[in-house]
Amino acid sequence: GQPLGPRRLSLKPVPELPNMEAFLGEALAKLKRQARGCLAPELCFQAVRACTEQPFAAGVRRERELFGVLLGSGQAQALQYLFFAERAVHRWATATGASWRRAAPQPVRTAAVIGLGTMGRGIVTSLVKAEIPVVALEQDRECLSTGRKAVMALLEREAAKAEQGAPALQFHDPGRLQFTVDFTALADVDLVIEAVFEDMQLKKEIFRKLSEVCKPGALLCTNTSALSIDEIASATSCPQQVLGTHFFSPAHVMRLVEIIYGQHTAPSAIATAMQLAKALRKVGVVVGNCFGFVGNRMMFPYLQQAVFLLEEGSSAEAVDRALEDFGFKIGPFRMSDLAGLDVGWRSRKGQGLTGALLPAGTPVRQRRGHRYSPLPDLLCERGRFGQKAGRGWYQYERAGGRMASPDPWLQSFLRPYRDTHGIQPRAVGQEEILERCLFALINEGFAILAEGIAAGPEHLD
Repeated sequence: GQPLGPRRLSLKPVPELPNMEAFLGEALAKLKRQARGCLAPELCFQAVRACTEQPFAAGVRRERELFGVLLGSGQAQALQYLFFAERAVHRWATATGASWRRAAPQPVRTAAVIGLGTMGRGIVTSLVKAEIPVVALEQDRECLSTGRKAVMALLEREAAKAEQGAPALQFHDPGRLQFTVDFTALADVDLVIEAVFEDMQLKKEIFRKLSEVCKPGALLCTNTSALSIDEIASATSCPQQVLGTHFFSPAHVMRLVEIIYGQHTAPSAIATAMQLAKALRKVGVVVGNCFGFVGNRMMFPYLQQAVFLLEEGSSAEAVDRALEDFGFKIGPFRMSDLAGLDVGWRSRKGQGLTGALLPAGTPVRQRRGHRYSPLPDLLCERGRFGQKAGRGWYQYERAGGRMASPDPWLQSFLRPYRDTHGIQPRAVGQEEILERCLFALINEGFAILAEGIAAGPEHLD
């Protein structure tokens, strides 16, 4: 009995909903945690809030105003730059003259991963998700069993997160995922990624075996974060097939892969690694071979300044807070704890900066004519390796825990340390923290560009 003429939904009054303020307050708090420092999500929230408080036409006007704020913001410009930079890195070039224009990738139908530690597990998971059959190899049955359980748990979690209607992950089929301790199982794979810990002799031994076992033309990749690709390739009979594929932890989540070419790496090998990165839905960036490549080389002086600031009177949480408020997802000390302090310690021992290879009589806080802080080494000597040990720069609820809280032990350790070295602690402001950490990062970026390690600033960014 009602007229059937058109009725605009937008003219209906907005219903009063119970507990709306409490609901919106909770949503905003959650959003601020997840999108810390990002303008767009918060302004989207404000647009949604307007629709609960105002008529439709006023709400649309408010949405247009908020969009105008975003359109002219520095964050919008940065995100647009990032969008184009990510696409620019696909057009790679090397200092030796090779480029994406003239290099054709080889097909990768099967792959292998050596080492099922944190990095290896993530790489296996990434390959399975890309539907590339994988052979996962460990040194002995015990390590294989531990690694297998961890990989299967990761894959179960990824399967649970998959969108409804997405094809199921095929990881229970041995034809798609095989675990072994036998090197000969790698005889027919198209590509191998070695992901053992950072020990040059161990890596060279593995690559010597790979060049004997793998078929001609198989791509041999190392997940090293800093070691020389040329030295690793020297252990093989096919240096043209060797390159670095440096994934970032956790490898199944982080989108960046550094693809590092050596002196003899064939352009087709680089093209294949880039094609693989695309298949894994990652951003591959081609860079040259130097200690630390681009990501870690830029990180070294950044982390070093963070530790110097701690020596001088700041705290781990103050440094992290300043950089996280600036826009970093995670501060330098929390990041070190997450990655494991022992990784850097092993690298410094290999370089002769600490440990048995350190020349006798070297000043405690100087190395090769530059300022040096032994604090990270001292923490490692006490077994404080970060999250995995339950204590590092922070303390955690348990070994492997993720909830970082300030550790009174560190402050009590720093007092006698500063006294010993004649350091008078002082107040360090947020601006100084930002300038010292960020300028160190930027300056190293300019040095990398000047040396031709990266082809352009977009690659660094």
